[in-house]
Formats: sequence, structure tokens, C-alpha cells
Amino acid sequence: MSWWRPRSGVGARAAAIVTVMAAVALQAGCGYSLAGRGSFLPESIKTIAVPLFVNHTSVFQVEQELTDRVRSELIGRGKYRVVPETTGADASLLGTITSITLAPSAFNDQRQATRYAVTVIVNIQFRDLANDKVLWSNPALSFREEYEVTTGTGALDPNAFFGQNQNAFERLSRDFARTVVSAILEAF
Repeated sequence: MSWWRPRSGVGARAAAIVTVMAAVALQAGCGYSLAGRGSFLPESIKTIAVPLFVNHTSVFQVEQELTDRVRSELIGRGKYRVVPETTGADASLLGTITSITLAPSAFNDQRQATRYAVTVIVNIQFRDLANDKVLWSNPALSFREEYEVTTGTGALDPNAFFGQNQNAFERLSRDFARTVVSAILEAF
């Protein structure tokens, strides 16, 4: 390789760095997978029960929307059969919605809220039913997102906000479901 000789110490160091980086890149390819597609669950879990979440808030039908989105997210992962009842299931995902709060987070020049921060607190438990073992739980999973106000609501009532801002409610449900399913399947 006499035709390729760096003329200075800087060139030699750069060549060495490039060589080391190429070797690391070749070895690093082993064991990696696309984020969001992995699973650390036992192989015995094929069917997951996701009963309707319990709602301890005054927000109407939030339990239905959150449960449906979590079910859809699990189904979208393609590895599991998702059922609404624990009978015949290998694992169960139980959720209790304990609180939903709404607070303005941005204002316009007239001091009207233009963005709201929505915080949902849920007690989540994922259990291996065959072994009667909790695989993952979070007694106070806090999910917070900010949403633009689409209509002139000034109330801090989540029912009024979600009633007038259906898109925000759908985004909240979708984002919540991704967070929960990723936490369970990817062991975060």
C-alpha cells in the first residue's frame, strides 16, 4: 500500500479514525432492530387481554377511547392477539385512569389561552396470567401533551375541552397508547 500514505500526522490519525469507525460500524450491525418493533415479553405470551380501563375521572368515555387505542397499538405490532376479556389470555393489561387535568400553557395578546397542557395519570399493570406475575407496572403513569385550542373555550374543564377539540383527544389517545405499549414491549 505504498500508494496510500498520509503525508502528516493529522492525515494518519484521520485514516486511523476512519478505519476504527468502519470496523465499529460493521460490528454494531449485530443485535440492533428497528425501534418500536422489539419485544422483551416471554415467548409464551401470544394473547393479551385488554379489558376496558376503569375511569375515576369526570371525563366522559375517556376510558373507551384510551382502551381502544391501546388495543389498536398492540394489534399494530403484529405479534399478539388482543382480546377484551382475560379468559383464555396469556397476559392482561389493566388500567385505571385516576386523573385528567387541563391547564393553559400559552396565551395570546388578549390573555386568552391558545394552548393547553393535558395531563393524564393512569395506574397500569401488565401481568403474565399463566405465572401470576406482574411483568410491568406503573401506579402513576403520567402522560402530558400540549394542544392548540381550535375553538374559543375558556373553561378548564376537560369535558368541555375534549368536546370542542376532538382532534386533540384523538392525538392524546394515540400518543398515550404508543407510550404504554412501548413501555411494556420494549422494557423501558
